[in-house]
Amino acid sequence: MDDDPKPTAVKTVGARHGVPVPARWPIALAVSAVLLIGGAIGYRHLCLFQNPPAPATRVVRLASCPDILHSFNTRFSPDGNRIAFQRFGDKDYNEDIYVKQIGEEKALRLTTDPAWDEAPTWSPDGRFIAFHRSGNGKDGIYVIPALGGPERKLLASKHVFADAPMDWSPDGKYLAYVATGPGQSSGIHLLAVDTLTDKRLLTATGGYVTDYFPRFSPDGQTLAFVRFGEVRDILLVRVAGGEPKRLTFDDAMIWGLDWTPDEAYIIFLSDRQGRKPRLWKVSTSGGQPEPLPTPQDLGYEFSISHDGHKLAFTQPEYNVNIWRYEIPTKAGQSSAPTKLIGAADYNASAQFSPDGKRVAFLSSRSGNDEIWVCDRDGSNPRQLTSFHLSPDAPPDADPHWSPDGREIAFKASPENHAAIYVVSAEGGQPRRVTTDDPEVRAPSWSRDGKWIYFGSKRTGAWQVWKVPPHGGRAVQVTKKGGFAAVESPDGRTLYYTKKQQPPEYLKPKGLWKVPVEGGKETLVFKGLGAEGFERWDLTGEGIYFFYGYTNDIDFFNFATRKITQIAKLEKKGGPLAVSPDGRWILFSQVDVDMSHIMLVEDFRWQ
Repeated sequence: MDDDPKPTAVKTVGARHGVPVPARWPIALAVSAVLLIGGAIGYRHLCLFQNPPAPATRVVRLASCPDILHSFNTRFSPDGNRIAFQRFGDKDYNEDIYVKQIGEEKALRLTTDPAWDEAPTWSPDGRFIAFHRSGNGKDGIYVIPALGGPERKLLASKHVFADAPMDWSPDGKYLAYVATGPGQSSGIHLLAVDTLTDKRLLTATGGYVTDYFPRFSPDGQTLAFVRFGEVRDILLVRVAGGEPKRLTFDDAMIWGLDWTPDEAYIIFLSDRQGRKPRLWKVSTSGGQPEPLPTPQDLGYEFSISHDGHKLAFTQPEYNVNIWRYEIPTKAGQSSAPTKLIGAADYNASAQFSPDGKRVAFLSSRSGNDEIWVCDRDGSNPRQLTSFHLSPDAPPDADPHWSPDGREIAFKASPENHAAIYVVSAEGGQPRRVTTDDPEVRAPSWSRDGKWIYFGSKRTGAWQVWKVPPHGGRAVQVTKKGGFAAVESPDGRTLYYTKKQQPPEYLKPKGLWKVPVEGGKETLVFKGLGAEGFERWDLTGEGIYFFYGYTNDIDFFNFATRKITQIAKLEKKGGPLAVSPDGRWILFSQVDVDMSHIMLVEDFRWQ
């Protein structure tokens, strides 16, 4: 087989409503932890959580948006009476800049260009708003009056990291923004608003590293930012130049930061104690971060007013259920999907048992993310795992049946230590199979039941490994990259996907194969880009998969090398599984998908 085989059917992926997807978009999604449905399920783990009750406070809704792909990038005006934010239009699905007076019902839409407008920031006098624009050949930084009026382009560059928040210096002289890509070193730049001279303040070095979230101190002398790459921490640097000072040492995900008015603290949103983000503060002179009262259902971005008394944050409203679709047996035949498993919050990652009589799935209906099983018609749901995870622990994920249907392998991270576990399909105490792994994902069984395949980066790069189901020495399977693997029904070939690293999320890695006994690793076809079992499932004849980042379920036939559309869903679809008899497809669907900007009017950080 060729090293670069191509299917006979070709589709175009990567444009939304006529606007090309900018190259920086996947990076921003990675930093924000959202990537359509695979990332959407992940997004739910980031955003929808239970926090201990915060002190009594007044919280009001300011605005809503019919999609969660991007944060609102909400920013307070200098006087704290208005907010600027980005959102999708109700009808045109175009992302533009809006301004809303607190206390008024209607928001003022400032921009209407078909390109994407993002990352608003106020001038210190409150008269103007700067923002990024990307797409349609209009990439760059613009400024517009805060009450509406003609735009002015400050910088034309396709290398502006368009969804990365930027900041206007308190003296009004500079805009701090993030640049990436050829022609501009990846890192934080300062753009002089009057002279339009552009200088690099910081250059991120060493592999995939990006400096993000630049925020000026109230006196304008220091810039706080987050470095993603070899570390994921907050750093401070003098605007006049010099070496950055590392402020945190957690290597934890950070979704935004801001200064307190007295410059004594940096407030930031992080999962530094597990998967569930909350607000923290750390002294600008160094020390251990302290937790702050965090609103329930806090999303992945926030803003604090200049006086420190108001907090705006994103609150997601999100529900995922498992649906069933009957695979057409004739050309032109179709049927409507039906909901199979539903409950509050989310249900996902459904997998049929080998006899097709039961379904294992991931659900949060008990309050924690746990593995459940039910009958194939969705009846008789029963909880299998009860890890009693701490409020900050990552969830169970990726359930996969043993070939005899007696056990289920899954990934869990109790006490923040990722591992592959196996539990009886009838319930009981799970046993841990893998040890000493920094991160694992996507377990699946060999057809003879002697091995469990899984993705691991224990050697530094993601590869497919296998381990005996009762534990023991893990064996590396792939050499040139691998992530999620499934054996062919005859047990002779291993099919797998590769982990996509930033900034290549929109460049499909394809479906690959290797003989089970080892040998040449061969590309099967390029059209598969998703990782894990979130977007594909294997049969003897081919694979069913979601094409690119669309809602189309397609089938790639191994023999004919043709792609056939099986279904076109109205809403976002995700983890996909095919019944053993090839009659049904189970998939997760995002049934409710909203975000709201919320305001805390008496925020307390002291």
